[in-house]
Amino acid sequence: MDPEDLHKLTTRTMPFGKYAGRPIADLPGPYLAWFAREGFPQGEIGRLLALMHEIDHNGLNALLEPLR
Repeated sequence: MDPEDLHKLTTRTMPFGKYAGRPIADLPGPYLAWFAREGFPQGEIGRLLALMHEIDHNGLNALLEPLR
């Protein structure tokens, strides 16, 4: 993981779907879990969604607060 990815979670927005325009760090856990079950998209967005899923799943969301 690139340390810059944590910053990207708070600044990049979801480019498509129900939560389009919402920062990746603010996506709900069940939505991230759906991607984990169904498959993450290719590329950077998929990598960031997978990282956010791990953070959310392990209750580490507080790690992102200083970056907001």
